[in-house]
Amino acid sequence: MLQFLIRRLTGAAVIMFLIGAFTFFLFYTIPQDFAALSCGKNCSPENLAVIRENLGLDKPITTQFWTFMVGIVAGRDFAVGHCAAPCLGVSFSSGDFVWESIIDRFPLTLSLTIGGLIIFLVLGLGSGLLAAWKRGTKVDKLVSGASMVLSSFQIYFLGAIVLGVLVYQTGWMENPSYTPFTQDPLAWATGLLIPWAVMATIFTAQYTRMARSTMIEQLQEEHVRTARAKGMPQRYVFFRYAWRGSLTPIVTIIGMDLSALLSGAVVTEFTFDLAGVGRLAVDASVNKDLPLTMGVMLFGAFFILILNVIVDLAYAYIDPRVRLA
Repeated sequence: MLQFLIRRLTGAAVIMFLIGAFTFFLFYTIPQDFAALSCGKNCSPENLAVIRENLGLDKPITTQFWTFMVGIVAGRDFAVGHCAAPCLGVSFSSGDFVWESIIDRFPLTLSLTIGGLIIFLVLGLGSGLLAAWKRGTKVDKLVSGASMVLSSFQIYFLGAIVLGVLVYQTGWMENPSYTPFTQDPLAWATGLLIPWAVMATIFTAQYTRMARSTMIEQLQEEHVRTARAKGMPQRYVFFRYAWRGSLTPIVTIIGMDLSALLSGAVVTEFTFDLAGVGRLAVDASVNKDLPLTMGVMLFGAFFILILNVIVDLAYAYIDPRVRLA
């Protein structure tokens, strides 16, 4: 297990380096004057020269790349001050350090992700197990039919309907907002309740169908049939043997969804006017803030790699048949 973990983390570090190199050269080799973007309109040639020197744009591209990569590990100095590691540069639009801007928005995205994940996992896996347990009955047909209908909705569509009914027409609830959990846990939960409910409604359908299909498939496995033949109780066989084996593909989907949500739930944050990492990425693209855009991309890639390693480790724990070779 330890050798596998070291090997995967080493591979993740290499992939992260390659992603950083690709992202850097992708942005910094396009025909665009970054100093002019940072300086803005009506920029004098003197200010333009100073900005170009402060950003290191007057140096060879290889030197800029080395400085950028070293800054991620050890930090670097700018005209506005020292940027501590991991330093991803300085935002053109705000003048703030990119890493600080991302970390400032990340708690909202994390809260949005974790809360929604807990709700739609409980509802989705629970309803999927119920449908598999009652396979062929009216309960199974009702759950399966409801999941098919709900899976056709999109966040921007269902979110607009929920806001229009619960917030603007009836006034039963307030507009979604973010309050730090440490400041007021109740306000934190109530402010994100609508986004959580909308996300849970859509994602629950996906996990319901996945849990039902994988559970039914596991019930046909030889070790499950053997357990039944030995006279073990149906409920024990269902949860002890079939349920654990059905989790492997579900964990894969969870890792993919969680990494995508953590790196920036763009549609969700825009629908409910929440300023998280996803909204930050869109604003950076609109403002042509290339350092901030690069920072968000690397931030998202980091989470995708780390969660892939965690998913691989979870395979061996969930299903003993999986070997970390």
